[in-house]
Amino acid sequence: MDTTSQGDGPVPRSRREIREAAEGRSGRPPRRRTSSAPKSRGRGAHAAPTGHTWVTRATVLGSLAAATIAVPLTGTADADERSPFDLDTAPTGPSTLSLLQSGAKTPGTAAAIAAAPRERSVAAAASRTTERDPLPDCDAGTQVEGSNGQLTDHSLCDLWQSGEQLRPDAAVSLSALNEAFRARFGRDLCLVDSYRSLSSQYSVKASRGFLAATPGTSMHGWGLAIDLCSKETGSAEVYKWLWDNAPAYGWENPPWAQRGGSGKYEPWHFEYRAGVEEVSTWH
Repeated sequence: MDTTSQGDGPVPRSRREIREAAEGRSGRPPRRRTSSAPKSRGRGAHAAPTGHTWVTRATVLGSLAAATIAVPLTGTADADERSPFDLDTAPTGPSTLSLLQSGAKTPGTAAAIAAAPRERSVAAAASRTTERDPLPDCDAGTQVEGSNGQLTDHSLCDLWQSGEQLRPDAAVSLSALNEAFRARFGRDLCLVDSYRSLSSQYSVKASRGFLAATPGTSMHGWGLAIDLCSKETGSAEVYKWLWDNAPAYGWENPPWAQRGGSGKYEPWHFEYRAGVEEVSTWH
């Protein structure tokens, strides 16, 4: 018991009152005991959690586990929220990068496409041929009369090169090819031979031997074949152009005359295929 002076004499105070008064003067808040739970003993010990704390944690962990299991099974979003670029199934096959690294080759051009005119000038020249009509006196629909090497005069048409003739339909087609050739190279296609009469076939056979066909069987005798000059077959650029474009006009180097064919190798020899198939077999 302590006493303080109040008025005329000291007023007795309890120890608690004295302690609280001292703490008030030092500015420290009075210490209050918040619970009657026993204090933990031992270094580093933590207070034991209450039952309410465990219930809350268990609830949160359970919710997270349920979400983790449910998401892969049900998806992350509703159908309306999907991106328009999402795939219904996983992509399969090689990636673009792997294809580039593999060095895959582009498929070759189909034979039918390769035979079509390869340049704009070819199609343009064919159009000009129709307008200009380089063989005005030649009717492709004329009926052919006569036999091999003995065709009638009206069954033959004169070409741009003096002394050369062909059957009317073959002549018109070759003239169209020549127009395209002139548009590309600036000159006419050079010919060594075209139609051969029966007498000329015998003459060629006598001079060329096995290189010439048996008289009466040559496609030259039907006005359906030509032989090119050496300046055409000797130029890789010119011959490649002819090889690529002539079939579009009906003219081809026949299989038998090609390297490895059934006949003699004659790259200079071209035939009008549609006409050949009328009188014989394309081989």
